Amino acid sequence: MRTFEGNTGSIQLGNLTVHRIGLGTNRITDTDAAASLLRRAIELGVNFIDTADVYQHGQSESTIAKTLAPYRAGLVIATKGGMSWQDSSAVNDPNYLHDALDASMKRLKLNCIDLYQLHRTDPKIPIEATAQVLKEMLDRGKVRHLGLSEVTVEQIERYRSIVEITSVQNQYNLLERKHEAVLDYCEANGIAFIPWYPLAKAKLTHETLTRIAGAHNASASQIAIAWLLARSPAMLPIPGTLSVRHLEENIAAITISLSGEEFEELSAIAIAPQALA
Repeated sequence: MRTFEGNTGSIQLGNLTVHRIGLGTNRITDTDAAASLLRRAIELGVNFIDTADVYQHGQSESTIAKTLAPYRAGLVIATKGGMSWQDSSAVNDPNYLHDALDASMKRLKLNCIDLYQLHRTDPKIPIEATAQVLKEMLDRGKVRHLGLSEVTVEQIERYRSIVEITSVQNQYNLLERKHEAVLDYCEANGIAFIPWYPLAKAKLTHETLTRIAGAHNASASQIAIAWLLARSPAMLPIPGTLSVRHLEENIAAITISLSGEEFEELSAIAIAPQALA
């Protein structure tokens, strides 16, 4: 049976070191509440903030910059491009990608993006061609590291044949684990795995989860995050929230150490997802 000795407090993104729990900002807009949330995240030690150009039609990026720029040393800002603002379809046209990167840099008030992620792979364009565009961004010094989102192992390998990939952001949580093979591949190859939707939209009502949460005097969400951290050293969860209280709760999950038995019990939940409806 697996045993765990607690969660390591940091993870590597290439040559960047970040806290094990980051912040997702897909709902962030230009409000005082959002600014307070971002500032509190920094106070709590969060130094990895994930956004995208399509989030709130650019407002997430611009609000991050308005609140936090000039950025303190060690704060890693990750964003994404390659998705249509109109219908969320993948757009990997070279000109579109270069323009999207430049626009994100302007909104974020950055001369170089720490981690730039391809939001989706466009089936109309060969992966190798898109990888060359990403490599150009790297070679021109506009990005420090590159990531991918919603990709298979085979796709990752094709990108990596052209350019170095530092992270992969796929949907993954306690209840949704279709990307187990991708997670294992990332762990084996030193690639950070960033699970989006890490809390399964609060569908965390299983008896096992409730019981283990009670044993740790924790919330179900905290146990779900603790499970992710225990699942792999490559894991970098980015739970998003608009509540400072939930933010503080999410970050506190780093202190929870699951026993091997608890981990196995939680891992068995997804085998019968109908029990979670």
